[in-house]
Amino acid sequence: MKITIAGESKEVADNLTIQELIVEEKVESPLYVTVAVNEEFIERAAFDSHRLKDGDAVEFLYFMGGGR
Repeated sequence: MKITIAGESKEVADNLTIQELIVEEKVESPLYVTVAVNEEFIERAAFDSHRLKDGDAVEFLYFMGGGR
C-alpha cells in the first residue's frame, strides 16, 4: 500500500502498525516520538494496534523544550 511519510510517498506492507513503521523507518528516539496520522495524534498505547491504511499521511513529531 502507499502512504505518505513526512510529505514523501512510500510503498509499505499492507496492515502495517505504527510501531512496525517506527521500526521500519528507523525513527530516531522512538521513545520520544509523537505520531500523527492524517493530522490526528495517535496515543502511544495504540501504536501496536493502530493499523495504517492506503493513502494515510504519517508525521513523526518531536516536541522540544528550551528557551529562557
